[in-house]
Amino acid sequence: MDSFFDTLEARIASHPPRPLNLPGLVLRESAVLVPLFERDGVPHILFTRRPAHLRTHANQFSFPGGGRDPEDATPLHTALRETEEELGIDRSRVRVLGMLDEVPTTTSFRIQPFVGVIPGDGQYRPSAEEVAFILEVPLVGLLDPAIRRTEKRTVREVEYDVFFYTYNTHVIWGATARILYDLLHHVAALPASVFRAPAGRGTG
Repeated sequence: MDSFFDTLEARIASHPPRPLNLPGLVLRESAVLVPLFERDGVPHILFTRRPAHLRTHANQFSFPGGGRDPEDATPLHTALRETEEELGIDRSRVRVLGMLDEVPTTTSFRIQPFVGVIPGDGQYRPSAEEVAFILEVPLVGLLDPAIRRTEKRTVREVEYDVFFYTYNTHVIWGATARILYDLLHHVAALPASVFRAPAGRGTG
């Protein structure tokens, strides 16, 4: 499985992330970790569902992350800190593979997504304040074009595509789906021999 992560790392490194170019729009910095892991020789991705009581994006699936604090030296520090706070995964146990394109949100954030490999033992210590449910999905299960649909939305007089991924009964959409779309674009370009597919599972 190291060959898959090595190949993905090389692929991401060969395609520098595109920064946002939104003149005149001030967005707050934020960062997320896109957590990948290996289980039984199969690459998986992890999502968290936000609790219902949160003011923004309640009940939506997301990646661990949040706004950049003053003490965060870089956006990567933000992503790793938030992952530790939300899932209890020590930042020293995360192998960072690279960064994806920046993504804006309707709540005036700019997200810098980092792809990282976490331990595949499933030993999470989720924060009840920030995580209601953990969803683990085999990456290849998200490559099926039949589970993705696109809608047109207009924000600040600009029309853009909104992606929706329906995996079993779970719907992943918004900025998280946009980041996922970018990641899957890289994954789909890798040789099929570097990964295979089983069924995923959800926990929470």
